[in-house]
Amino acid sequence: MTLQRIAITPAMVRGAVELEETGRGLLPHRLPRWARRQIPDRFMVQTSAESAGVRLALRTAADVIELDVQARRIADDAEAPMPPSVYELTERGAVVATAAVPVGSRFVFTFDRPYGEVAPGPDATARFTGLGTGTERDLELWLPYYDAVELLELRADAPVAAQPDSGALRWAHHGSSISHGYRADTTTGTWPAVAALRAGVHLTNLAFSGNAMLDPFTARTLRDTPADLITLKIGINLVNGDVMRMRAFRPAVDGFLDTIREGHPATPIVLVSPIWCAPVETAAGPTIQDPDRAEEWSIAGGTEADVLTGHLSLQAIRTELAAIVDRRQDDDHRLHYLDGLSLYGEQDAAATPLPDNLHPGPDVQRLIGERFADRVLIEFTPELQRSST
Repeated sequence: MTLQRIAITPAMVRGAVELEETGRGLLPHRLPRWARRQIPDRFMVQTSAESAGVRLALRTAADVIELDVQARRIADDAEAPMPPSVYELTERGAVVATAAVPVGSRFVFTFDRPYGEVAPGPDATARFTGLGTGTERDLELWLPYYDAVELLELRADAPVAAQPDSGALRWAHHGSSISHGYRADTTTGTWPAVAALRAGVHLTNLAFSGNAMLDPFTARTLRDTPADLITLKIGINLVNGDVMRMRAFRPAVDGFLDTIREGHPATPIVLVSPIWCAPVETAAGPTIQDPDRAEEWSIAGGTEADVLTGHLSLQAIRTELAAIVDRRQDDDHRLHYLDGLSLYGEQDAAATPLPDNLHPGPDVQRLIGERFADRVLIEFTPELQRSST
């Protein structure tokens, strides 16, 4: 069977804030070029380049679709076997086909060797078959959240066009590795994608693993990103790295919100506090690996006494975020607070523990996504929209 080549147009790509023409294809970015030049470390170079929430929105009657890619994944070394990357097709919020694709290039990085050297690898093809029903349908082709993916060529056995804008609510979200999707099986299993598919909204996921640090360039990116709703899940990375004291945290949150408001004066913003994480609920960070356990397991590197001197715990962050929103609501009625414990709390942790004492596994990723869709995107968002009219 001969497949026709389909031009990949910017109108097809959703969930990216910028598209780079590489000479071979299109490279989606979740930070604009000026912001990428301000990234402070090599780990964020890779995590911000990864394709969390990025997808192609296609309208076609094709039975076969192929996508050639050059993908790059973070790895401990350049040689160890790695599981394939999973590309997914969804229709009306449900996964209808998947394709497992061998890993291409590698971004060789560990925190002991933080150099971030690229080991080049081959291009690969995601192939989907048995799709056709004889009539056009709207499909979204989701890229793997853990790979940086350059889009090289699209082929199909029928014409393919970009989906027209449906007018669905545009949701921009910022968060940590939990929102990025770390430990989810696939991109559509990450909690923001679960929520977006369940609620039928357009997601732009600006979550960067290990890097929800209240960076000014992230705030400016959100300021400039079209959105009908903005949600900010703040806290765990600040504790992970023990990078900030309460004295700096308060004005940093205010400044982050002030910057976003410059571009979104009337857009509803929901500030979301951290989900349950037992080691640092009342103790200060940093989170460190338990030296007495062979497997990955996080414990607190600080103490409860440290919190009394201005260090951050999750309880302290929740209290302060709620107070910031309460104070700012005198002048900003479209700013709201959501307690992260309503998404995953202590009772949830007892029933479904975090596999490394820090990150949700696939089951909890889905639980958080479903709760967020029902409590914010489906129920809370209409109220926010009414308040902005």
